[in-house]
Amino acid sequence: MKIDHLLYAAAFVSFIFFISLMGSGCAQIGSPTGGPRDSTAPLLVSSTPKLLTTNFTASKITLVFNEYIDVQDVQNNVLVSPFPKINPMVDFKLKTVTIKLKDTLLPNTTYAINFGNAIRDNNEGNPFTNFTYVFSTGNTIDSLQLRGQVIIAETGKKDSTIIALLYRNLEDSMVQKRKPDYIAKSDSSGNFRFTNLSAGRYKLYALKDGDGGKTYNSKVEMFAFADSAVLVTDSSSAVTLYAYTEEKDIKKGGTPASGIARPTSQAEKKLRYTTNLIGNEQDLLSGFIISVNKPLKTLDPQKIILTDTNYNKLAATVTLDSTQKNISIQTKWQEDTHYRIIVSKDAISDSTGLQLIKSDTIRFISKKENAYGSLVIRFSNLAAANHPVLQFVRGEEIYKSVPITTTQWSDKLFVPGEYELRILFDANNNGVWDPGNYTKKLQPEKAITLDNNLNIKANWDNERDIRL
Repeated sequence: MKIDHLLYAAAFVSFIFFISLMGSGCAQIGSPTGGPRDSTAPLLVSSTPKLLTTNFTASKITLVFNEYIDVQDVQNNVLVSPFPKINPMVDFKLKTVTIKLKDTLLPNTTYAINFGNAIRDNNEGNPFTNFTYVFSTGNTIDSLQLRGQVIIAETGKKDSTIIALLYRNLEDSMVQKRKPDYIAKSDSSGNFRFTNLSAGRYKLYALKDGDGGKTYNSKVEMFAFADSAVLVTDSSSAVTLYAYTEEKDIKKGGTPASGIARPTSQAEKKLRYTTNLIGNEQDLLSGFIISVNKPLKTLDPQKIILTDTNYNKLAATVTLDSTQKNISIQTKWQEDTHYRIIVSKDAISDSTGLQLIKSDTIRFISKKENAYGSLVIRFSNLAAANHPVLQFVRGEEIYKSVPITTTQWSDKLFVPGEYELRILFDANNNGVWDPGNYTKKLQPEKAITLDNNLNIKANWDNERDIRL
């Protein structure tokens, strides 16, 4: 009996141990550690016809990869050169990509189909970056390249949405009439590259294609052109293009498309105004601005009067801007000083004869000088013949432009804030940036944006050294 009890006890212990192992095993299954993430791109196993095929006559191309793939955003990723009239149809299934050519192929021409980042593995989305299928309808594969860079002339910056256009026809108007023979996308550094070219002379342009037409047909489109035909050889040099917009794209608004004016409320029928005061303080460096809600027909400057606190009249100039909605009052402001502006009710009126409801007195104080920063900028390697202009930029607006004629420039009262600094090379010495003109074959003026912004602190001596 004792032996039976011992055997039973041993069996029971073994059973408990087995159950614990099973529980431990289940825990491991429930929380797998997983393997390393797949970070490799798909690999091309075969293609029909083969890569670099000459005397190509097929209408369909088949690409087989080593894993299941996905093809994304064909319209924006896949680029065919020379540029076809009809884009090919790209389809995929499992491990295979099929390209059906819809356009008639040119004789004795090398074609390149660049997939960009379109082809990816199905699991992790790793792209088969810039895979290019190349073939030729002639006896040889053209292998020459043309590299270049597009720079925005007004700022010296880059824009990856600008495309480079290449034409075999050297007629100047081709870029305005038809799509190019070759297209190359620019990267984040503005660089572009045409591949599989034959030797010869080409016309080179760049375009930020607003309407998708691949032609330069609007002066508000960003555009660039090479001064002369580009010669492509086995030792072609890189080409730099300077892009510009000949006219600013001004969005029009207001009246609905139907031409029927929106009804105005009773409040909107009143002539009202606002000012440019911030915290009831007047900037020492700019004018006092009165902005009205309707364009004015008449302004009587004698009825807008600047005074001190004792209502003594002070010298000031009162003008109306081109929009007929902003009245500027200019004077030499004294720091930390109280002022009054008296506006008579009949000082202004709109086209209907509407005037202010009543006369008004605006009270305010001018800023203290210690609300501004002192700035000194020193220049080295100055070439005055290039007419350099220093531009202080806030957002999209140029706050201040200063012609650089000496090795040091200073300003005791500069508005605090962060500024982007540009150097404009003002070819015609008129103080502003001038765009190009393709009709006149006139290149734009060029500018560069400095790497580090300038941060002006109030009541602080700010300094900066700039090497031109």
